[in-house]
Amino acid sequence: MKKSILYIAGVLFAGLCVVESCKKQDGGNNALTPIAFIIPDGFPQPVYTFENNQLTEQGFQLGKRLFYDGRLSKDGNFPCASCHQQFAAFATLDHPLSHGFDNQFTTRNAPGLFNVAWMKTLHWDGGINHIEVQPLAPIEAANEMAETIDNIITKLKADAGYRQMFKAAFGDEEINSQRMLKALAQFVAMIVSSDSKYDRVKKGQATFTIAEESGYKIFQAKCASCHTEPLFTDDSFRNTGLPVDDVLKDYGRMRITGDPADSLKFKVPSLRNIFATFPYGHDGRFYSVGAVIDHYRNSVISSATTDPLVANKIPITDYEKLDLLSFLQTLTDSTLINNTRFAIGE
Repeated sequence: MKKSILYIAGVLFAGLCVVESCKKQDGGNNALTPIAFIIPDGFPQPVYTFENNQLTEQGFQLGKRLFYDGRLSKDGNFPCASCHQQFAAFATLDHPLSHGFDNQFTTRNAPGLFNVAWMKTLHWDGGINHIEVQPLAPIEAANEMAETIDNIITKLKADAGYRQMFKAAFGDEEINSQRMLKALAQFVAMIVSSDSKYDRVKKGQATFTIAEESGYKIFQAKCASCHTEPLFTDDSFRNTGLPVDDVLKDYGRMRITGDPADSLKFKVPSLRNIFATFPYGHDGRFYSVGAVIDHYRNSVISSATTDPLVANKIPITDYEKLDLLSFLQTLTDSTLINNTRFAIGE
C-alpha cells in the first residue's frame, strides 16, 4: 500500500513537472502544439532548420494570418498573398511584373514560394540570405507594399485577435517585428512541394508515359546540370544569355556584389510547378514554357558572363521539345496548389 502511494505521488509529481515545463514555454497558457517539419524522401537537409524558431501550430496559424493580411501594406491592398497566389504555386500568375502600391509595378517577376527552406539565398539576385528577414524587402519597398515595420506593429497591436494569437504563439501579448517575422517564416517554410507525378514515379507509385519518360531522359541530358533534382535548381546564379531589358536595366546579381563578373546573372529557378507559374524569367518576358526552351535552342546571346553550359545554345529538336514539355508537366504539384491548410480562411 505504501509503495502504491509513493508510486502515485511520483506520477503526480512528474505530471506537474511536465505541466510546469509547458507553462514556461508559453507563459502559463495552454501548451504549444509542435509541428514536425518532414523532409521528403530524397530531399537534402534544408538550410532553414527552425533551430531558433520553434515550429508550432500556433506560430504557423499566426504566420498564415499575417501572410494574407493586407494591413502589412500601406493601403491595405497588398498582402504577401497578392504576389504569391496559392493556385499559381505561390507565384504571380499571368503578370510579368507584380502590382504594387499606388498603381506601380515591381521590377521583377514574383517566384513561387515553395521549398524556400532549402534556399541559401532568396530573390532573383540573392540579395536576402535568411528567410526570417526576407519579408522586410517587399514590405518596405515603395513600389511593393510601401509600409514601415513600426506602422505595421501599431496596426497589429490595435487588433485584439492578433494580441491573442501572439500570446498563443509566444507566451504573452507582446507584438514586435521579430515575432512577426518568425511567424511568417513558420508559415512560408512549411510550403513544401514534393507530391507531383514525378515524385510519385520516384516512389514507385506511378509510371511515366512514353513521352514523359523520353522527356525525362532529355531533361537529364540537357537541363539537369542547372536544374538539379529533386529541387530542380542548384540554387546558383547564371547568365543564361538574355539581353538586358532597356527599361528595367536589371543586371541581376551584380547589383548585390558590385562585381562585373556577376553581370546579368540571376538565380536558377526551380522547375517544379513550372506550368502553374507563368510567365517566366526574372522579368516575366516568356509567356510559355515552349518559348523558354526556344530561347535556349535559338536565342542565347554569348557574352563575357554567359554561362558556358548555354553559351553555344542547347541542341533540342522539335520532337525532343515536345517530349521535354510532357515531362515538365509531371512536375506540377496539385496537392500543394489545392491544400486547404495553406488557403485563406481555412
